[in-house]
Amino acid sequence: MAKENNTQKNQQQERIERGYKIRQVTQVQPSWKEGGRGADGEFFIQLVLDNGVDEYIIQPSSSDVDVILEMFEKSKYTVWDDERQILIFENISTK
Repeated sequence: MAKENNTQKNQQQERIERGYKIRQVTQVQPSWKEGGRGADGEFFIQLVLDNGVDEYIIQPSSSDVDVILEMFEKSKYTVWDDERQILIFENISTK
């Protein structure tokens, strides 16, 4: 029984720690860097998390940049899952 309680406590602690790795995206800063002459450039999107508590920079492909920025525009609330490196867009109408 004690071993089972310890396992449950460890699982609960793990869920709590994971919860702190999810942060609200409060600002985005898209940027583009020129490549060499005749070469493709690179896109970057800086995610400002929890009003500046943290930040993360993603580097989407040129074909993904427009889609990601459109998703930000449509989403009322976006979070960044740092553990899984996933942007989670919420409240987007399917119509």
